[in-house]
Amino acid sequence: MKRVNILTRLEKTGVVAVVRGKTKKEALAASHAIIKGGLTGIELTFTVPQAAAAIQELVSVYKEQPEIVIGAGTVLDAVTAQSAIAAGAEYIVSPSFDQGVAECCNLAQIPYLPGCMTITEMQRALKSGVDIVKLFPGSAYDPTTISAFKAPMPQLNIMPTGGVGLDNLAEWFQAGAVTVGVGGKLVAPAAKGDFEQVTEIAGQYAAKLKEIRKVSKWEK
Repeated sequence: MKRVNILTRLEKTGVVAVVRGKTKKEALAASHAIIKGGLTGIELTFTVPQAAAAIQELVSVYKEQPEIVIGAGTVLDAVTAQSAIAAGAEYIVSPSFDQGVAECCNLAQIPYLPGCMTITEMQRALKSGVDIVKLFPGSAYDPTTISAFKAPMPQLNIMPTGGVGLDNLAEWFQAGAVTVGVGGKLVAPAAKGDFEQVTEIAGQYAAKLKEIRKVSKWEK
């Protein structure tokens, strides 16, 4: 039930913000700014110094707000996955599939979202208990690719990451994405200390998502 609950909340977020930063302080400030703007999914990557501690702090701050889902990104091995889960990460994201990470997540009943580029990789991920496949990098594809992947495996749940922006957000959802991952321009102002701009951009994504769901009557 734990994993099902997290997956349901993760899908409701619609847009997962991929947070990177040169310091723990920067990543935390960016995460708070994103949530202030109205987005509720945070993927704090392990490229951030003291990432586990940052995740633990975010989980503590937002523990009374179940709509906010905090996960760990750029998890490359089982040891890192264990560290992230111990810190309170509710889901784990990798740039590629790793069997050890999959097993670690399965034992903890935590969703694992590995990056996949081919139907072979996606099939392997599904066999290992993966619920959502991260289509990465999304910039290498266009939204119509989702239907091509789902034709032989309609049970696939796909989260495109990379190459997703305000200009094509609707297209990805219309194509069948269950949620999307967004980094790049969303968090870029954080590197210059402009967290108000991060909040403003997050607000644009939140408003666009609301519009998409209203038009498609896809209210989560």
